[in-house]
Amino acid sequence: MAEYDGRQFGLRVVHRFENRPVFAGARLYWYVLRLFSELKEGISIAQKNYNSIKSLGIDTWGADFALFDKNKKMLSNPHHYRDEARAKAAARMEKIGYTREKLFMLTGGLVLDIMGIYNLYALKFSNSDILKIADKFLMMPDIFNYFLTGNMFNEFTEATTSIVYDLKSNTWNRELLELLGITEELFPEIVQPGTKIGSIQKSITAELDIRPIDVIVPATHDTASAVTGIPVVAEDKNWCFVSMGTWLVQGMETEKPVVNKDTFLSGFANEGGPEGKNLLSKNINGLWVIQQCMERWRKDAGREIAWPEIDKLYPQAKAFDCFIDVDDPLFLPPSPDMPKVIADYCKDRTQSIPTGIGPVARCFYESLVLKIRFNVTKLEALTAEKIELMQLVGGGTNNRLLCQWVADALGVEVIAGPTETTAVGNLIMQMVGSKEIKDVEEGRQLCISSTDIKRYLPEISKKAKWDEAYSEYIKIL
Repeated sequence: MAEYDGRQFGLRVVHRFENRPVFAGARLYWYVLRLFSELKEGISIAQKNYNSIKSLGIDTWGADFALFDKNKKMLSNPHHYRDEARAKAAARMEKIGYTREKLFMLTGGLVLDIMGIYNLYALKFSNSDILKIADKFLMMPDIFNYFLTGNMFNEFTEATTSIVYDLKSNTWNRELLELLGITEELFPEIVQPGTKIGSIQKSITAELDIRPIDVIVPATHDTASAVTGIPVVAEDKNWCFVSMGTWLVQGMETEKPVVNKDTFLSGFANEGGPEGKNLLSKNINGLWVIQQCMERWRKDAGREIAWPEIDKLYPQAKAFDCFIDVDDPLFLPPSPDMPKVIADYCKDRTQSIPTGIGPVARCFYESLVLKIRFNVTKLEALTAEKIELMQLVGGGTNNRLLCQWVADALGVEVIAGPTETTAVGNLIMQMVGSKEIKDVEEGRQLCISSTDIKRYLPEISKKAKWDEAYSEYIKIL
């Protein structure tokens, strides 16, 4: 819930709930009706606690969808993006020539086994009756918006995560539609972030005993909402962002999609953003590695170890002693002993072997900073722009030394915070849609005055050491 007094906003959580998939009939589904029930509960609680709610906006993850018949009835619960049928469909498409690279070149989007196109192909391959009688295609946030308002739309940023939408031509890709055996009529009208799509319908306001609330679509894909909520302090500079969580998302806004072989090989991809912007970004294995280490350290110590304890130990360890590539597949699955995985990785590459909490943590954090720098160089090459400002958001910004290291390694100013930008980005587009503010830029300035952000200036005297470390780091990639 957000409160705005005309100068600043504040955010407050009014309802939390668990979101677990359901395994049934050898398939993995989202329990979408339960999620909608929890959504209604949250709306009811908010209405009781606040006299006047001006609007509501929904954002979710990408890739997943449900199909509806001509009577607007949902034909099946949405399949979960980790449902194994998608990976099998991806392999089948690969065999007939629709490789990840080809799909990227056709659409410009991020191509992973979890994407919606593979679920559509799985339905076609199995000769599904559901696909035959489907009349409309709605992605996850579109489903909830339909349940609330009775109106069917596809929101732009979410649609681009389907890998059926072509970011280059801003339309559904005809070649892929033909491959899937569907037509463009399956897809409702595309609406842009900031569009009012209706109000909560009467049956729900009566059920919940609430007043009608306008429903305004934000950037409904959570990544796009998170980028919208970044408090950019200098829009006139070339800026890059890193969302620092279990996964890191690193990228920048561009005026148009960047679709070429170099982009694909670099691991970057495009997705839609608000106000006609494009988001060029990639996912990086992030704080997951140190979180896994922490589990082992706690087990070995037989007690709770808090993060401040780690933060005291790693600065005392030897600098630039060894490095890991955080994106190496070795570090992706859960491990009962991640510190040993790190040590073995360094041993196999004839580096110093980190032992103990401080050295292992320092190895990880330095390597993460150098990976961020590596990706900055890729972004600069792809866009022919020099990064002048780094915006860090997410939980990782609580680590002040890590933020300072990013500034030192890149030689640019770093702005860190807030920890949660997805909700802020959602709010900004609601405020644009309700005419409270003019545009995203004004919303970002409002974010600067309403949230806690910190500035980190590079310590020039330390740049040479980071340059030397980077020269050694790229040798292990």
